[in-house]
Amino acid sequence: MNHNLFATFAERMQARDGADFITTRDGRRYSYADALAESARLAGALVELGVQQGDRVAVQVDKSPEAILLYLACLRSGAVYLPLNTGYTGEEIRYFLRDAEPALFVCRPADVAQARQLADDAGCPAVETLGSAADGSLLERAAAATPREDIAELGERDLAAILYTSGTTGRSKGAMLTHRNLGSNAETLVDAWHFSAADRLIHALPIFHTHGLFVACNVTLMAGASMLFLPRFDADVIVEELPHGTVMMGVPTFYTRLVADPRLTPELTANMRLFVSGSAPLTAETHQAFEARTGHAILERYGMTETNMNISNPYHGERRAGTVGMPLPGVEMRITDRESGAEVPQGEIGMLQIRGPNVFIGYWRMPEKTREELLEDGFFITGDLAMRDDRGYVHIVGRDKDLVISGGYNVYPKEVEQLIDELDGVQESAVIGLPHPDFGEGVTAVVVCQADAPIDEAGVLSHLDGRLAKYKRPKRVFFVDALPRNTMGKVQKNQLRQQFADAYR
Repeated sequence: MNHNLFATFAERMQARDGADFITTRDGRRYSYADALAESARLAGALVELGVQQGDRVAVQVDKSPEAILLYLACLRSGAVYLPLNTGYTGEEIRYFLRDAEPALFVCRPADVAQARQLADDAGCPAVETLGSAADGSLLERAAAATPREDIAELGERDLAAILYTSGTTGRSKGAMLTHRNLGSNAETLVDAWHFSAADRLIHALPIFHTHGLFVACNVTLMAGASMLFLPRFDADVIVEELPHGTVMMGVPTFYTRLVADPRLTPELTANMRLFVSGSAPLTAETHQAFEARTGHAILERYGMTETNMNISNPYHGERRAGTVGMPLPGVEMRITDRESGAEVPQGEIGMLQIRGPNVFIGYWRMPEKTREELLEDGFFITGDLAMRDDRGYVHIVGRDKDLVISGGYNVYPKEVEQLIDELDGVQESAVIGLPHPDFGEGVTAVVVCQADAPIDEAGVLSHLDGRLAKYKRPKRVFFVDALPRNTMGKVQKNQLRQQFADAYR
């Protein structure tokens, strides 16, 4: 049996034939038949460029339908797709090329001179370009290439992709994801979220990340649905397209911006059946405000680069604000003590571990790191702190590395952040630990206020008085115009720790 994920996709694509797969607002359209044919031509170009089964293909390009067709061509030919964040600098790209040793680096046309220099330095033998307007040397090669119509024969553990983690706590790690990892998760999500060929997904996410690439695109392919490809989130465009879509996947920032838009109404979202949020925590306030404005309860879920999706609020049933729901079918979880590794009782906070067919097989060329985080019994230590409530819903409390230990006591930032966020005039907050001469770490709040809100440090501390144990209350409160975030909307607390490092010195 061929376990190549493309073999599964190809069956769906052949059945859908002339139906829309990807469309854009500028009039580009790929039917499923078009996507099959173009992926064969791109696979032929990969062969002519010397890419063999198991070779890595590194890709740093702007979002376009053709980038997804290149991903499909890599799957078809058995190459390993390696998407790279479009924000990475030359130095970062040099590290990835040296570490992954790809046979081909595909870049934006404007970056080709630097890309060739970086590729030469890293020993990467080929560089091609792919633009966002269906242009670039790779597409020119594909147009002249002999199409590769066959599908590479692969096993379950053969690699489909390598995704590098963000590297905020050290050297970036390449998570090795197999065809089974991706296929099993896509099938599970199609069932869990009731996807069908009738769905039209509004796709405004980047495609170098698990959320926009594997969740959105793989689920669409598995269901035979269609996607409207948008280059980025633009509230005006989203408002125009909501009446014509059925599903939108987004990060919390999408929803906070929509809630602030007076055009968001039940009538505008009447054709939509599902709004999904992930990649960063969604506040209960945004969840409740969105439901009040539209009648739709956002479905929040939890996933990681190393695992794809693990936990989800239910499609039918209560979608509980402030939680990520329950484990998906086939996914096991346990919450363990940080020190002993023993499971903690329900209602207590511990380290979240995940096991299932979606869990990656290890970090690229990092056997020791793999052994540290991927246990012998198959459970993966996520690095997230979690709690399961009496209804079975999972609450993500924060990252283990963000835990604040003040005076020997554990302080979970989310608990403090939730209370600060309740204060009228507060838009959002982040709680961090900073070096403190007496307590080891001082609990510190960084707050973003709404325009002209009369809030100061004393007001925040007064609001927390009596609501939190003294050791949990911030020693200082700082105010900023905006919290630093990465491209997926996650707050970069390491940057805040650097910015306010001298607060108690």
